[in-house]
Amino acid sequence: MMTEWIDLYIGLTGHEPEPKQILLVTLTPLFLLTLGLEYLTQRRRGRTGMFQRGEILANLSLGASYQAVEMLYHVLFLGAGLALAYQFRLTTIEMSLGMWAVLLFAQEFFYYWFHRGSHRIRWFWCAHVVHHSSEQMNLSTAMRQSMTYSLNFSQIFWLPLILIGFPPVAVMVAYSINLAYQYFVHTEAIGKLSPLVEWIFNTPSHHRAHHGRNPVYIDKNYVGILIIWDRLFGTFQPELAEEPVEYGIPRQIRSRNILTLNLHEWRDMFRDVLQPGPLWQRMQHLWKPPEWQRPAPTDTNQPLEATL
Repeated sequence: MMTEWIDLYIGLTGHEPEPKQILLVTLTPLFLLTLGLEYLTQRRRGRTGMFQRGEILANLSLGASYQAVEMLYHVLFLGAGLALAYQFRLTTIEMSLGMWAVLLFAQEFFYYWFHRGSHRIRWFWCAHVVHHSSEQMNLSTAMRQSMTYSLNFSQIFWLPLILIGFPPVAVMVAYSINLAYQYFVHTEAIGKLSPLVEWIFNTPSHHRAHHGRNPVYIDKNYVGILIIWDRLFGTFQPELAEEPVEYGIPRQIRSRNILTLNLHEWRDMFRDVLQPGPLWQRMQHLWKPPEWQRPAPTDTNQPLEATL
């Protein structure tokens, strides 16, 4: 099956797929199988409220459209861009078992900042908001990805690894391993694990908190695999028994149209940019946090006595 779709891809595009595409597409049957097992487990527990057919179909559609655009983007731009960046590397790193461990650890560090930037910089949030816009949590939520990741230049977060000297192929393999791990933390079927595991790793409990729109959970738990980065940088928040997670986003979008889900925040951001005002303030909507609002304009036409 794997070689068949790779051969088909090469025949259609004239290029080999990049490793992230290979791994995620190849693992799709496993992802779907575990989604089915998750549903059966929750049905036995009488907890199927987080499984709505329309929502799951929207998630699968978003995942498929994301992969299709990523593949096209790799053929047209990303492959050449990463190869060009590699020409400016500081050194050449030969991949061994030890260097793979170093790369996976370093990639997790840069993933933390990619994910944190995707929440705190509105330009990047415009793509990432798709993933957070579901009010349900099951394994299919992991597939809820944006087509516009390829268009917002978020790949810059991986450039340091390539410029250090890690081969682009290896960097994308490390990224794909990170994403594959994260699929399995999007679930309510698994409660809290042992304290040691919860202290070191990103777990379903930690990631449920990450998806909460409760004030206590917003912008917490950014890591992909190792929760130690959140602990180190002050963004860790455990899931609280007294504060059940409410999934979704503060300005909830209730739609299952994949174009609406992909584009609503871009529309809102550019609408804010185009509102009258000083150009510098208008442009700040691009890099300020999603909740940022411009300062209220100062009324310079007040009567003189009102200012005394």
